[in-house]
Amino acid sequence: MGFFSKTLNLATASCLAAAIAAVTLSAPAHAADKKINIGWTAWSDAEAVTKLAKKVLEDRMGYKVEMTMADIGIQYQGIATGKLDAMLMSWQPLTHKPYLDKVGKDLVDLGPMYTRAKLGWVVPAYIPESELKSIEDLKKPEVKKQLGSKIQGIDPGAGLMQASEKALKDYGLTDYQLISASDAAMLAGVERAERRKEWIVATSWSPHWMFAKSELRYLDDPKGSLGGLESVNKLVRKGFYQDQPEAFEFLGRMVLPLADVEAIMFEAQGSSYEKAVDNYIAKNPERINYWVTGQMKAG
Repeated sequence: MGFFSKTLNLATASCLAAAIAAVTLSAPAHAADKKINIGWTAWSDAEAVTKLAKKVLEDRMGYKVEMTMADIGIQYQGIATGKLDAMLMSWQPLTHKPYLDKVGKDLVDLGPMYTRAKLGWVVPAYIPESELKSIEDLKKPEVKKQLGSKIQGIDPGAGLMQASEKALKDYGLTDYQLISASDAAMLAGVERAERRKEWIVATSWSPHWMFAKSELRYLDDPKGSLGGLESVNKLVRKGFYQDQPEAFEFLGRMVLPLADVEAIMFEAQGSSYEKAVDNYIAKNPERINYWVTGQMKAG
């Protein structure tokens, strides 16, 4: 796992510094105003948990929550410099290790939001396993031809994309192009391929609602380039506890089963994340009350 032990290269660090300077982030919250700025990325799971946290903090605890969309690297920098209060999508121990190696000492980790998360490359189930079951199989000339030597990716700052670059090197897939795009563009590419019964390999992760909509499978990763099971943790800036102790304690208690995250994500595709979050809160009053008060109903 030498790749993950490296800090970000100079070019990436320079891009992050420039992006931080270009993006206006709110100043840290203070106890008197009960305002919180949470960073998020346009990933389905990030939208689900961040909007859930925002709803409870605002409706049950009297906070004003601003959601700042930014590249994941910018969020780490924002937390480290105190320009963001929190982020809820820190993939550990491997996926975001380059960011944590760089600024981890300047962050406060509140533990997992959920566990059993996973990264990988997926293919539609109609592609025969006899021809494409493992990342190793991508070297076959007939497979390479079917795929046009392309892997459909997501946004370039994502840890999954860095891991995917490592996988290309580890497996000697030098002829393949990893295509950077948004989560939405990746999904559109998978849907288009399915309609036409074409071959596609896409970067993906669990939890994701796409697994409820489509029949997909992960390619085997015998070299472990894309990592194993991960936890998705909550990070806050230093001093956040002193400024907002109730919000700090709430986020510390906010833990979700993976199946619940996927259920919110899937429901949102047929309505909206706001409606899915409202339904989840209505159906889980004891869990929400514990997050808010720290008290469990006597049994």
